[in-house]
Amino acid sequence: MGIDQTCSMHEIKTRFISSNEEGLYIEIPFTLPADTEQIKVKLEVIQEGLASSIIDLGVKDQNRIRGWSGGARSEFFIHQAKATPGYLPGEMEAGDWAVILNAYKVAAKGCTVKLTIEYTLEEFRWLKGDLHTHSVHSDGTFTLREKADICEEAGLDFIGLTEHNAASQNDAFPRDVDTLFIPGMELTTNKGHLNLLGVNDPIRDFRVNTMEELHSVLKEARENGAYITLNHPHCRNTGWKWERDFDYDWVEVWNGPWRDENQDTLDWWQEQLVSGKRLVAVGGSDAHRPHPNVIHGMPTTWVYSKSLTCSGILKSIDKGHVVLSYSPKGPFISLTCGMSMTGDVCKKTNLPVQLNVKDVQSSDVVKVISNQGIEQEVMVKEGQDTLKLSWTAGSRSFYRVEVWRDFPEVRSQSLAALSNPIYFIN
Repeated sequence: MGIDQTCSMHEIKTRFISSNEEGLYIEIPFTLPADTEQIKVKLEVIQEGLASSIIDLGVKDQNRIRGWSGGARSEFFIHQAKATPGYLPGEMEAGDWAVILNAYKVAAKGCTVKLTIEYTLEEFRWLKGDLHTHSVHSDGTFTLREKADICEEAGLDFIGLTEHNAASQNDAFPRDVDTLFIPGMELTTNKGHLNLLGVNDPIRDFRVNTMEELHSVLKEARENGAYITLNHPHCRNTGWKWERDFDYDWVEVWNGPWRDENQDTLDWWQEQLVSGKRLVAVGGSDAHRPHPNVIHGMPTTWVYSKSLTCSGILKSIDKGHVVLSYSPKGPFISLTCGMSMTGDVCKKTNLPVQLNVKDVQSSDVVKVISNQGIEQEVMVKEGQDTLKLSWTAGSRSFYRVEVWRDFPEVRSQSLAALSNPIYFIN
């Protein structure tokens, strides 16, 4: 269960193109491995003699042309969710593919084409993102391109587009960046907010004035494939004032900088867990505009996913494979028991529960919490950047972990990291 690990491999293919092949489309076949998440192709034309040859570039899968650069580019990528302009993202079906070369102009002595094809395979790893942000498509000031740049600089892998009652952003975000955009909408009512994640156009009409209308709108979102998050339910200005008996998946326990409203939600979430509910905790910056304290990736939602795709990430969140930290740089909490991890239900209570907290600092306080409350409270010693603990699950129904840190800029102790629980059946 490593952090930021991907499996990649590459192959090199060469082909001499003679002058009598000028004007022909030449296919260079390659086999796309199973479970490929992304391919990158780089073209190098090695000239023979002083005259130059011009070779155009494209690619096909088993069914169609997947993209064409002509002479405009010498490399491209195709990912399941994004691609270089001129290329189609989408399913990466294993089997026979081919790079397409157009021998547009070939010198008398010909040329040699060198193709480097890199495959990135799906592999479970921890991905970092922000599930709650805004842009110019509602009341924010960031463009979507600016958000991609900010995320790349911060080291975030994905970002949720959750505009207030708007969906235009889901058709407008750039597809040629490293950042994965997760489509969404923040259903914004006069009595509370919900994120609808995973579909471009989750609902037709956002206006909700009764519980009956709320149920109807959420039914429509659910039928369209959306996951539903209860946002900042204890916020003094925009907290949840509707009834609590409604359809949702996750709760945003950490919204923006740590503050009393977040603590109220954290306490409420603990009560839900103690009562037997298995409710996934997520976070989001709620960033709207440049601000010294409200920053993309603060907090960061870490997700253990097999692929950097919308469906892969959201399915993993739904399993509770989620850890939160105040920053993309951590701290990071690894909580396991045998083959089970955060979010899982472990039936083998005789196995030790293993805790490994990385990127901690001196005086950080690590709290191990169960349905019985705080079980352990350990202060990190001077010189430590990792804390490891182990204990037996016993008769507890769950364990989860918090890391608290003294932040000089706010002159108080605040939450630095939070894990979802491992659950136990006794």
